[in-house]
Amino acid sequence: MASRKPSRKHSRVGPQDTSTRPTHTTSAGELDVDALLDDRATRIIVCCGSGGVGKTTTSAALALRAAERGRKVVVLTIDPARRLAQSMGIEELDNTPRPVTDVGHEAGGSLSAMMLDMKRTFDEVVESQATPEKAQQILANPFYIALSSSFAGTQEYMAMEKLGQIHADAERTGTYDLVVVDTPPSRSALDFLDAPERLSSFLDGRFIRLMLAPARGPAKLMTAGFGLVTGALAKVLGTQVLRDLQTFVTALDTVFGGFRQRAQKTYALLQAPGTAFIVVAAPEPDALREAAYFVERLSEDDMPLAGLLVNRASTAPRGDLNADEAMAAVERLRRSGAAGDTTGSSTTAGLLRLHADQQRMVEREARLRERFAAAHPQVPTTTVPALAGDVHDLDGLRRVGELLAETA
Repeated sequence: MASRKPSRKHSRVGPQDTSTRPTHTTSAGELDVDALLDDRATRIIVCCGSGGVGKTTTSAALALRAAERGRKVVVLTIDPARRLAQSMGIEELDNTPRPVTDVGHEAGGSLSAMMLDMKRTFDEVVESQATPEKAQQILANPFYIALSSSFAGTQEYMAMEKLGQIHADAERTGTYDLVVVDTPPSRSALDFLDAPERLSSFLDGRFIRLMLAPARGPAKLMTAGFGLVTGALAKVLGTQVLRDLQTFVTALDTVFGGFRQRAQKTYALLQAPGTAFIVVAAPEPDALREAAYFVERLSEDDMPLAGLLVNRASTAPRGDLNADEAMAAVERLRRSGAAGDTTGSSTTAGLLRLHADQQRMVEREARLRERFAAAHPQVPTTTVPALAGDVHDLDGLRRVGELLAETA
């Protein structure tokens, strides 16, 4: 499907022993969603995949079904769309988990939902690591404002930070026993695996070390070369801008000294047996190629893959008539019409064509799934049929959950 990328070995966290990981498959190699949700050892489910395949709806449906089966669940989305809030009857999601009402509590479960606020999460890290005075100085720094709002990789790193916070709080207080994570669209959904090293590279870069030189060493170590560099920068950037930059970099060095360790801990959490990745795809060539990329990348990083979910699959039309037979019947009707018998033939021919098109669509999607399965025989799969309309409430999410749990 997708061209395999060179193997990427990471020294951040050692690979986990996959022999101890639970499996949630049927004898036919299908993903058993209910077994995954009911397994109390499953603490984190991460839904990933390309854009437009229904990850947000899938995440919400999984979370709702788990809650109504007795789990205490929080679903975290870092997708900017507001569909999750709307479907759960919450006016607006933010960085704080909000209880979802009208969830069945007969089994003792509960459901909360939240949406990642990247800047707010970054601010929380600052406030937790610095004194109030120091934190205020950092939060007001223009370089911090730019970094926390738009720096490449910040969203992914903050997603890891928030996931780590939620899991730590849940372990400490028992508020939740399952976290469901909805990731951003496209391949950037896996960028959070690289975020710690990307931010580390930024902080360990030559320019940053140059800015930190006055703070890290005695004045006598300041060379003429450094003075020339800072003088040139002052001319280009302006003295105040350079001062703000040096203040910001020094603050990063003191406040975020442990960010890499925290990210490593979350990375290890993602590799642990209690985590399950579900790759979501549509039954289309491009989406399945992206799914192959996700599967291969997760495998390279020793992440526990639960399986593939093929969403919005076409359903076979009723009856035993195949596409070729339907089109042959259309041709017979055309000939009878040419002979003068046109009563009802036009409508019937149109219905037969629709039947043939639907049948061929089903066959085409089946071939695509078979091709993926042949390339990735180790990946359990489940297929979810397309619904007639959009999902916009809890009843719709319940129906999606039922379809997710069905196996052929």
